[in-house]
Amino acid sequence: MSIDRADWHYGGEYPEGLPPENGGTHIGMFLAWAIIRDLVGDLHVEESVAALAAVRERRMTGREFLFSECDEKFTEEDLSDLGNAFAADYYPRDEGGFFSDYEATLGGDLPSLYHVADTWENFDRLAAVLDARFVEWRRVSAR
Repeated sequence: MSIDRADWHYGGEYPEGLPPENGGTHIGMFLAWAIIRDLVGDLHVEESVAALAAVRERRMTGREFLFSECDEKFTEEDLSDLGNAFAADYYPRDEGGFFSDYEATLGGDLPSLYHVADTWENFDRLAAVLDARFVEWRRVSAR
């Protein structure tokens, strides 16, 4: 089952002139965070060894991983059980979830969230927020 897909973002409000890859930047940043935090699914542990290493070593961004290893689709297979449990609660929420945090952290004065640059500097800013959300989620989930 798809959690998110880059091609879901190409129509409608997608800004003219931006490459289609920009529709996957937000997905890739979440995916890179999951990879670096060892929340990646067995599929990639077995079949994407070199690409996982490249993300962990920052030679490949999460967006590049999404396009090269996931066919532009972010699915439950991409995450471990723990990663899926967190994503199921945090990623799709409208208020206080991933997209709200993504916008608050990286949106700034950009014309749209599709204009967020796929950089490790942006990833680091977002990863700090994701880390805090994950710790909070684990604390609440343990009750």
